[in-house]
Amino acid sequence: MSTSTASLTVTVGGRIVSPALPVVDASLPNASEQAFDNLLTQYTSEHIPLEPQEGILRRERVLKKMEQVCRAWIASVGYKLNLPQDAIDNAGGALYTSGSFRLGVHEPGADIDTILVAPNICTKQDFFGSGYIPPDYDGESDLSKVRDPNSLAERIKRHPDVTNFVPVEEAAVPILTFDWEGVNIDLLFARLNSSSVSKDFDIDNDQVLDGVDSATEKSLNGPRVTNLIAKLVGGTEERYQTFLKVVRCVRKWAKARGLYSNKMGYWGGVNINIAVALVVQLYPNDCAANLLRKFFLVFKSWRWPNPIMLTKPHDAGLGLAVWNAHHVNNLRQVAPIITPAYPAMNSTLSVSRQTLQILHEEFCRGHDIMEALWQDHKKGALDSPDRFATLFQPSDFFISYPHYLSICIVGPTEAEAQSWTGFVESRLRKLVSDLLGKSLPLSKIQLWPKKVEACVADRTALLTHAQRQNSVTYFVGFIIDQMRMRGSQLDIERQMQNFQQWELSRFQPLAQGMDVLVKNFKVKELPKICFDGIYEGGKFEAMKKRRKMRDEDPRRQKAKADAKLAQLKARMEEMKKKKEAALAAKTGEKRKREDDEDQDAVAEEMAALENTAKEVGGSAHEEATAAKEEEALLESALDAIQNDSGEGKTREEAEEDRQKLLSGALLVEGAAGDDDEELVYGPDGARLMGDSTTNKGMLSIADREAEILKLSGCNVVSEDEFAVLGSNYVLPWRERALQKKNVAKKEVSQGKKAPVVFKTKFDVVELDADGFVVDKGDEDFEPTPTWQGRKPGFEFKLGERGLGYYRTGKKVVVPSQTAY
Repeated sequence: MSTSTASLTVTVGGRIVSPALPVVDASLPNASEQAFDNLLTQYTSEHIPLEPQEGILRRERVLKKMEQVCRAWIASVGYKLNLPQDAIDNAGGALYTSGSFRLGVHEPGADIDTILVAPNICTKQDFFGSGYIPPDYDGESDLSKVRDPNSLAERIKRHPDVTNFVPVEEAAVPILTFDWEGVNIDLLFARLNSSSVSKDFDIDNDQVLDGVDSATEKSLNGPRVTNLIAKLVGGTEERYQTFLKVVRCVRKWAKARGLYSNKMGYWGGVNINIAVALVVQLYPNDCAANLLRKFFLVFKSWRWPNPIMLTKPHDAGLGLAVWNAHHVNNLRQVAPIITPAYPAMNSTLSVSRQTLQILHEEFCRGHDIMEALWQDHKKGALDSPDRFATLFQPSDFFISYPHYLSICIVGPTEAEAQSWTGFVESRLRKLVSDLLGKSLPLSKIQLWPKKVEACVADRTALLTHAQRQNSVTYFVGFIIDQMRMRGSQLDIERQMQNFQQWELSRFQPLAQGMDVLVKNFKVKELPKICFDGIYEGGKFEAMKKRRKMRDEDPRRQKAKADAKLAQLKARMEEMKKKKEAALAAKTGEKRKREDDEDQDAVAEEMAALENTAKEVGGSAHEEATAAKEEEALLESALDAIQNDSGEGKTREEAEEDRQKLLSGALLVEGAAGDDDEELVYGPDGARLMGDSTTNKGMLSIADREAEILKLSGCNVVSEDEFAVLGSNYVLPWRERALQKKNVAKKEVSQGKKAPVVFKTKFDVVELDADGFVVDKGDEDFEPTPTWQGRKPGFEFKLGERGLGYYRTGKKVVVPSQTAY
């Protein structure tokens, strides 16, 4: 039986949609493959459970209640606008779901992604209740936290079955998140460009996007993308169920291996759905176990940065930006996965070269495990479905790196800490991939996407009890590239300063006590909490496993064998010299015989070591170069993709580019479109700040102020680690040093003084005659009984650069790991 691309073509929203790629293999699974699939089915039914029927009914009940509340709110908006009754009755409104719940692959306790589609009489302000002025307002009270009691947000918040209610109004896609009868709900708002949402409303039709705003476009594309994926893999019920089984396995694998987090730079739910759907398109008649094995084969072999797409992007003519591989901004994308619904967009913008390196290593690991299980099954050695557990073993992240950073996020109250933590989490990937990964001599860096519910800040850090209680910690593991390392210390202080100045300073309102503290660890110094729940014996067993992994590493074994071989060769040379010396001195036949015996023993050991080294290197080479028939078929399909892109690269050239990308030699990120715009100067003569949305022509506040200071005649000393505004005044201890060098004090002129006024409040540090910071209590670094944590943007200055102003975010000399 064969399946053509045409049989996978579907009609969605009145449009015919066809797969972007040709079928690789449409053959049916044989008896052995079916038996292999039965073993996987046994494993998934026991270890990857779906929501029980009771939980499904509860979720459906919650959605019905929530839809009633939403419809009543839409009607109330109509009454507030004094609309006719028939217009209110026809306004309608609909609730849609997307993601794992819509596909039916959600785990027990998973959240539900919901989208409320409302007519244009409802606004974002009506949804959140913002901008509300109470009838009895006195004109002086703070209205920032007052919301309209008739808004949907307040109606849901007041519902007796709702808990943990959090509105996020300022996000790119505004959202309400809450628990309804214990079911976690993420509710998005979509406002159509029409006065009603009819009963026959077709969300899959592209015309629903006509005239909508950006937030509505993104909200509507959630269910639109999910629906289209389900259609493209749903030619038969058997194929659809096979797709769902593979999605469940890949989701469990990604979560166990620390790869399930789109905002941290890895893959999220929609990325996994698209990736598995692509494999189903390539092998439409295969069983789930074979598709899972080929999933790892496909993405282990994928020639990044070629995009993954289920159907070729089309333009519906509504003026929305559609993803185009040749657009200058898209040339920088590392591993694009394109959504199938209009307007097509890259769903993996957050994936960087560093996270792609981690993903690729995990694809290779998954392929090796599934291939070994398949080979054992063919030999009759796979006797238990529990063998599949090897694929889903938790990651060894906390024992895989020699160095780690802890990033502790603290807040003054639970509510403020929650919003502050969410903001910092959304920017951690920029710290790791952009600031640390690109600017430091690192061969590998990995952000662990699962937070530790504990404060791992140094004990000497000046944190209040509330800050330590309202804190979470993320960990980053990294390996230093010794070939690129200069000096003996790795300084991350400048990167952390840039992270605070460019990213964290954007959070509003920044309350006192919101902070981020960084600390470094060696692997053996990691706190025990990192290993709880992963290793049965905790940290002790983890360290034992680390030693075992290190000893069993083929590269380490080969290196040890090569080192010993070199020692033996040196001994051999030394013994030859001794033998020649003994013969020359004619020390006797006995000495010659002993030397010959020793030399033969060393030669035998050398031969054994050489054979071992050949075996270690040879077996890995054989595995890497083994050509399989299915791999050859896939490579041919990838050749077709390469040719369709119009690049005309050979298979070898494409593979070379992929390896360069993974190693960092091919700088795809920032390769195009990064040229600074022409800088514009203000009336004060200093350069203006650029576009904060694109970072083009961007000049930081601190750098702009430095230019103003220079123009005013002040002496600004700028270096890589710090910047100082001061004068040519010589401090007493510096004056004594100059006198020792016979430098007359009169040779040092007093700098010209000029009044300087900034909107930014500078922190002033006073130094005593010996160059030490004068203690000012709260204004310095010693807490008082009323101290509530470090002030927003306040940095403690420890150094001896002299009197003057020290700009916030530009510290004098602050060593790494200084306890605040």
